Amino acid sequence: MKNNVNIQRRKLLKFAGAGAVATAAFSTFPGFLNAKTMRVGSRPSLDFNPDIEIRLTGEVKYVSIFKGPTTRVWKVTGEVLKGDKTAITNDKESYLAPTIRLHKGQKVRIYLKNELPSATILHWHGLHVPAKMDGNPMYAIDNGETFVYEFEILNRAGTYWYHAHTHNLTAKHVYSGLAGFFIVSDDEEQALKLPRGEFDVPLVIQDRNFDQQNQLKYDGGMMQRMHGFLGEQILVNGRPEFKLPVETRAYRMRLLNGSNSRIYKLAWDDGTPIKVIATDGGLLERAETLPYLTLAPAERREIWVDFSGKEIGTELTLRSLEFSSGGMGMMGGMGGGMRGGRGGGMMGGMGGGQSHAGEEFTVLKVRVTKKSSSNDVLPKRLSKIPALSVADAENPHSPRRITLSMRHMSALLNGRSYKMNDIRQDEVVPVNTVQLMEFDNGFHGMGGMGMMGMSMPHPMHLHGEQFQVLKREVRSKSGKGYTSVSEGFLDKGWKDTVLVMPGEKVTILKPFNDYTGLFMYHCHNLEHEDMGMMRDLLVK
Repeated sequence: MKNNVNIQRRKLLKFAGAGAVATAAFSTFPGFLNAKTMRVGSRPSLDFNPDIEIRLTGEVKYVSIFKGPTTRVWKVTGEVLKGDKTAITNDKESYLAPTIRLHKGQKVRIYLKNELPSATILHWHGLHVPAKMDGNPMYAIDNGETFVYEFEILNRAGTYWYHAHTHNLTAKHVYSGLAGFFIVSDDEEQALKLPRGEFDVPLVIQDRNFDQQNQLKYDGGMMQRMHGFLGEQILVNGRPEFKLPVETRAYRMRLLNGSNSRIYKLAWDDGTPIKVIATDGGLLERAETLPYLTLAPAERREIWVDFSGKEIGTELTLRSLEFSSGGMGMMGGMGGGMRGGRGGGMMGGMGGGQSHAGEEFTVLKVRVTKKSSSNDVLPKRLSKIPALSVADAENPHSPRRITLSMRHMSALLNGRSYKMNDIRQDEVVPVNTVQLMEFDNGFHGMGGMGMMGMSMPHPMHLHGEQFQVLKREVRSKSGKGYTSVSEGFLDKGWKDTVLVMPGEKVTILKPFNDYTGLFMYHCHNLEHEDMGMMRDLLVK
């Protein structure tokens, strides 16, 4: 299949340094590669010696999510071609892509083979990799083609993930199943003796709609695009009504909001505070205790949960609590009504379950099923994080301001919609600098105002290196929407996604080290991204 993604991409290759990867003739290729199926400029490099080689294949599959008919999904399957076979974990019973586990310092080569009925590409969300390996939409490959990724794991230990990033199609592709965990370890983390193996549990939370034949529903209409998809069925690790059996000991739970647009306000039903040990970019310096977690799309939190004092048979429920939709947009730009079914709700034709914003519902249940003799202790000190300051910035007196707005059925950054080959002067960044940046969602005016004059939250994500949040500033008229979720914010440590609320300005310090080329920034409400709320930064 050919589409305009590839046409635009070819016009832009000169920007991205497509010739950086060797294109010399090779005497041998892996058996599944040949010159016709490899994207030009994406061949295995002669001078890159990987510690591990992985093959990922995107293809149409059918999985059992409910009783009855199987569900048609787009699924990535993985195989280790060279190196540690445990680096890939496939889950045949889920639509999710395989979990990839690597160690800091490892060099990896990944062959992405596209057997889907659409062009696609994968982005390594949160990883610090060269621009050409980052999954920019201009590198989307057609059916039958293979893209070759090569990079070294430079990130500290953390819970990262990967997902499709195809121009105008990201929301639909991720919704169809093209997303999975990418977990990195390092020596510092392993020395802490945090819960491991079956006691280290990655949990991705997503919402979906299904018809009576168990097939995914996604209408893609304008109302859904403006507010973001809000489904009526919660799935955890691709499973509805998720239940986790646990022992009487401590667990490390890695929470990822993998939903297209839904924001969660997560809390235990018995009122137990939540102990957070890590955020997007890895471990915090020390654990932070919060009454609940506000988790925006693409954000991750690792939490320490100790069940050692619980009796066998005890059940706990992780819920998303009610919060105000005031100032969040028509029919619940933040939340979405939950109906718990598969046939569509009251507003199903307008994007799925958007009739009640911030409604309370169950996310998952935990049941204590076994005694354990483990005596786990949460370390008082987890890591050392060098704090960035304004003095580190190349532009300490002139922050790069990015205004977030939705106007005329478009989602905009500084009044611009996404276009390839459209780098403006204020989007050129010197390499090996720290940049002071501001996301303004109506702090200085109308900002994120959308249809009918209502503002919306935007989870802003920057590709490349992780950043640090410097401060949040809120207009006094921001209303209950902000205050009903603000105690669940955790801005310490390293981040790659930050939720910017209506009437708020968030200031960050963002390093741009090591790599030149194009790195994207965009709203991670995926429907907003596909509407154009995405731009490129040219690092040079």
